[in-house]
Formats: sequence, structure tokens, C-alpha cells
Amino acid sequence: MKVLVAMSGGVDSSVAAALLQEAGHEVVGATLKLWGGASDSGCCSVADVDDARRVAQTLGIDHHVFNYTEEFEAHVVAPFVRDHARAMSPNPCIECNRHIKFDLLVERARRLGFAAVATGHHARVTWREGVAHLTRGVDRAKDQSYVLGYLQRDRLEQLMLPIGALTKDEVRAHALRLGLRTWDKPDSQDVCFIEASKGREAFLRSRMELTAAQLVDRESGEVVGHTDAAELMTVGQRRGVVPGRDGVRRFVARVDLGARRVEVGRLQDVMVTRLALSSASVTFAGEALGDGAGVWAQWSAHGQPRRATLRHGDDWSLELFEPARPVAAGQTVVFYSLADETVVEGAALVGR
Repeated sequence: MKVLVAMSGGVDSSVAAALLQEAGHEVVGATLKLWGGASDSGCCSVADVDDARRVAQTLGIDHHVFNYTEEFEAHVVAPFVRDHARAMSPNPCIECNRHIKFDLLVERARRLGFAAVATGHHARVTWREGVAHLTRGVDRAKDQSYVLGYLQRDRLEQLMLPIGALTKDEVRAHALRLGLRTWDKPDSQDVCFIEASKGREAFLRSRMELTAAQLVDRESGEVVGHTDAAELMTVGQRRGVVPGRDGVRRFVARVDLGARRVEVGRLQDVMVTRLALSSASVTFAGEALGDGAGVWAQWSAHGQPRRATLRHGDDWSLELFEPARPVAAGQTVVFYSLADETVVEGAALVGR
């Protein structure tokens, strides 16, 4: 089979390409050039492109660089800035997967005659009775099924995830066995268009005016602090929020940019049992789940799944079985089947 492998320059995608080649597939590597600004770092830097090229040379496969900088700006960077300006907390890596890797890249691969696209994500495509399902990776500490939660069946049918059945240690052992230069390369943790040494605030200030605001205790109405950048305050966070007079830690409960006000409260006062979902963002891998369907819901890359009931009448929401810390608007919730907690059923954005 002719397979296009998205090679980020990391050890996971390097081993994915190598294992497919060993399995007898005709493998071609492709690295995506997404960001060329001064903060050229993260998972798609110049150094990463070079690492991917060198790995391809070691494996003896062709390697291409596809330039999607304009599309990346339009679908990932600009929405990231726009959402912060609306007091939302977007996930740029999910949007990159959704719009660039598994939309533009898959369509390009199809036009070029490839039968499948492969990546180095720690997740698996499992076939059951002729139907493709996205399932968690074997290494639960590295599982990346969450960031692929928007994929629908037509995309899953074209996707290969060669390392999903391996632990991270096993991936590195394969890379060492094959003499790949990425065998001990650390995992990328940074947003690729934000310079790690300067951070999110500096990036946003270069694109927009940030809002100074008061931190107000939602129970007493007392002003307990201030922030120079309310757009950086995420619902549910406690970092940067001083304790109240009672010495108890406070958490962000609500961000109101218009009023220049960030409400904070004790954990027990900000916990929620319902999440409003943005109806326009709800997608399902296959057939839509009905009103009252039970799911496991996960809203961060390595968060603990929580049992919930999906509701939709005039709008969509999740009823949680147990109270949870509030979730910021713009965050992604991924649904997993109750029958088999490994199966991803769909995803949605948290609304207001």
C-alpha cells in the first residue's frame, strides 16, 4: 500500500514511518511547514524539518515539505487570537489536527494517489464488523485519542496509526534499533507559534490589546486582586489567584471582559454539574448519539474521563454525574462510549 506519513521530526512519527516500511508498504514522508515567524519553535520548527529529512534519508524513503503557512494562520493562529479576545480558551493543537493534518493533508494525499495517511499519534484505529473506530493508545500516559476526537469515519478509514499499540519506551527502543537520530529526542510540549521564552501573553500582546481587570470574590463582592491580561485568565484555574481572607484558595469562575471583571470563588462554590455545548461544533464519528445517551466525557489531553449524559433539545449540553471544576468556553470535550471506554464517539466545544 502507498502511504504518506506525516513526519513532524519527532521519534513517534519517525518510528511510524519505519514500521510501515518494515511491514512492506511504499512509504513517503511529508513534513508540514506551518509557522515561519520569529518564534519558529515547537513541533514544526526548522530543526524538526531537518530531523524528519535526515530520518527519511536513513530509511531510504522520499521526503517532501508541504507549505501550509497561510492555511495555518487562517485556521489556527487567527482563531486562537480571536477566541482569546472573546474570553474563550481555544486548543490550537486540536484545530491544527482538524483543519490541516486531517483535512488539507488527507485531501492532498488522495490527489497524489496515496491509499492512506499515517501519523505518529498514540492512538489506534480499530476495525469492528467493517467499521473503523478511534480507540485509545496502549500507553495511557501518552494517549492522544483526545486530540483526534473530531475525526469522522471517512477520515478514520484512511488513517494508519502504527505506534498506537506500543508504549513510549517501546517506540524509543525501535528508534534506537533502527539507528534513527530522533530516538532520544524529547517530546514537544510547546505551541509551535508561541516562543517558549516569552509565552502566550507576549504573543497575544503582539496581536491585540489585552484587558486589565479586577479579581472579585463572587460571594462577598470584595476586590481581591487584579490582572493586566484578563484574556489569560481561564475558567477553572487557580494559578495567579490569591486566597481569600479565610486562607482558602480561590478559582476563576467567570471572565467578563466588558466589565473588566474576573469572578473568583472557593472550589465548592464554582463546581459545575452541567456543561453547555456549542451546537454548531458537535460532531460524531458515526451515527449521532441520541438525547440521554451516556458517555465518558474528557475535556483535556490527559484529563480524567467523567461519566455524563448527553442532552439536546433547543441546545446541546452534558449533565455530569459528579461535580467538576468549571470548564472554559472554547475547550474541547470528547465523548467516549460507556460500553467500551476506549471508543471515541464524537466531540464538541464548550459553549458559554
